[in-house]
Amino acid sequence: MTDQHERYVEVNGRIYRWPPEPVVVVCIDGCSPAYLERGLATGLMPSLARFQKEGFFAWADGVIPSFTNPNNLSIVTGAPPSVHGISGNYYLDPETEAEIMMNDSRLLRCETILAEFARKGAPVAVVTAKDKLLGLLSHHLSTGIRFSAERADRCTLSENGIEGVLSMVGMDLPGVYSAELSYLVLRAGVKILEKDRPDLMYLSLTDYIQHKYAPGTGESEEFYRRMDLEWGKLADLGAVVALTADHGMNDKTNPGGSPKVIYLQDLLDREFGRGSCRVICPITDPYVAHHGSLGSFVTVYNSHHVSPITVLEFISKLEGIERVFNRQEATKVFELPPDRIGDLGVLADAATVVGTSPRDHDLSALKGFPLRSHGGLAEQKVPFVLSRPLAASYGLRVGSQRLRNFHIIDFALNGTI
Repeated sequence: MTDQHERYVEVNGRIYRWPPEPVVVVCIDGCSPAYLERGLATGLMPSLARFQKEGFFAWADGVIPSFTNPNNLSIVTGAPPSVHGISGNYYLDPETEAEIMMNDSRLLRCETILAEFARKGAPVAVVTAKDKLLGLLSHHLSTGIRFSAERADRCTLSENGIEGVLSMVGMDLPGVYSAELSYLVLRAGVKILEKDRPDLMYLSLTDYIQHKYAPGTGESEEFYRRMDLEWGKLADLGAVVALTADHGMNDKTNPGGSPKVIYLQDLLDREFGRGSCRVICPITDPYVAHHGSLGSFVTVYNSHHVSPITVLEFISKLEGIERVFNRQEATKVFELPPDRIGDLGVLADAATVVGTSPRDHDLSALKGFPLRSHGGLAEQKVPFVLSRPLAASYGLRVGSQRLRNFHIIDFALNGTI
């Protein structure tokens, strides 16, 4: 524990109070409001109902694009992508024109709240479902517990601050495409809280279930029932539990059930000629079986011989496109780093995804399931839940300003009573 005069930590221009009791922040990957609304209406989620009654429950906006990496990093930095620099899961390096996965912590442009608390001496824990996030979320976190459920069998004290994880949680190593991957994260969180009681813990789940199963299906209801049970255990152990999400999820299908896709690269090649534009799909990550690299947000890079305005007007007229914006608007309205996005950003509507060409998107892994994905404005609304009530000053903030998912750690540390 730090000295009395260091009871506050400043991170990215905001002051955070040192927690008098453990704070556990859970990012429920892919959590559309409908999942929680149904869980509450059916009595399936008693812990969430308790948080709603005794604490605070609202909806907040995530960042656009509504993808995993930019939102998780916004949550742990308390800042938008214009500050932390992670604009998607994938981007085009303008200098080398190489397409780069944004899972390298060297791409981060600011510190995380987790690392700054650890640097001040706070016990901190980070558990992620997907290993792709671990490097980013544990950036400069040289102490404490930090591991992914995907590689829980490889944990060592020197590298991860913990060992024997599978024995601790009483599970075999789950497959990466499974609900069990998220269960392992939550069970580990409970066990770590019991044994080590870190001051601050961040648990990031996976959206495998949400990609496969809509609200109201038996599989999704069982998933949320079991998560709710673990959230209750965390609260019963004396933690302030804070729940939010990186993005929602929607069906992206035609009436007959086939994926509703705009293959934008092919359309631009046909309209303006090959090499005139380059489409980048920032949803791309190592877990393509979730979505086939198809989401509701893409960026477009223009060559010199075609006007961005002309391209913008062409894309805007396509059925299924909700909004097209230029780099200036992306920087101002969506708080994106200008050097890590294209000349244009393209947002599809709630039922549509955008890709490059059919040859670039393997949908065989869907195995008959409808395509469910995210990335657009329709997936921006996410839960914002605290197990404790708000202080009066934070209650006033809710009524006077836009609530964002990256406010959750501020509210959990500074705004609960």
